[in-house]
Amino acid sequence: MKTSVANRINPVKKTEDKTPPTGKIKLYGDAHNDGVLQLSFTLPVKACEEARVAAQLFCEKMGLINVKVLHMEAIDYEFTFFVVYAVSNIEIDLARISVPKLEHPEYSFDEANDKIKNVIKRKITVIGACIGTDAHTVGIDAIFNMKGYMGNYGLERYSMINAVNMRAQVDTKVLAKKVVELKADAVLVSRVVTQRDSHIVEFKKLLEDLKAENNVPKHLVKICGGPRITHKEAKEIGYDAGFGPGTLPSQVASYIIDELSKRDIKEVAKVVPVEEADDIDLEQEDES
Repeated sequence: MKTSVANRINPVKKTEDKTPPTGKIKLYGDAHNDGVLQLSFTLPVKACEEARVAAQLFCEKMGLINVKVLHMEAIDYEFTFFVVYAVSNIEIDLARISVPKLEHPEYSFDEANDKIKNVIKRKITVIGACIGTDAHTVGIDAIFNMKGYMGNYGLERYSMINAVNMRAQVDTKVLAKKVVELKADAVLVSRVVTQRDSHIVEFKKLLEDLKAENNVPKHLVKICGGPRITHKEAKEIGYDAGFGPGTLPSQVASYIIDELSKRDIKEVAKVVPVEEADDIDLEQEDES
């Protein structure tokens, strides 16, 4: 099999050591196991010596010792920002940590297309959107756009993937209906705005809207992503997988392909012409 230009530019690191670390550790400040840490926080009080002592007491009540308030600055009349150095005697045994991780092969650009063609035996449709009122598109665009991210091509460049990027401010009900309309094989949703766990609220809303729809493909792979989501949290919510910051398009593609190859795929996805996919973007922009 010939290696394409895309595959030479878009390599997959297969020799990365993924062995979990072991041993006991403490915080590192200036020397090994000194337990020194720096933290910053804001208190709703004006900047004064009483506020400085209050900051110290907060830290001491958290179990920290040798507390030093190095910086105190008024950020408003009744709010003060602090920078504190302190020491913690807490020790963590890494061997006792168990983290759920996505275990799947990582395919190169050519391998991914070949896998879809030879195993799934048809193009797959993947829909992506930044849901709710969130207007950020950087993350979802990095995964979908042809140019991709860090030299790693996006889903739109894969010849065997029909990638539909609905971009930002997509209502979850609209997205659920689009999943049914296109008989999607996978849906990828993102949230950058996370104040008061708004990303969790929106992720759950999509799952509820999908349950309310008829004819949602039974094999649909549901993925969520963003700066404050882990695979463990995604699974707890009800998604198949969660991807955090720094995720490459090839990693998402590999997971979707591997997962679909294990599922009973009976429905045939509807392939959307490029012009129609563009109309979807325009409709979303008009609504926003």
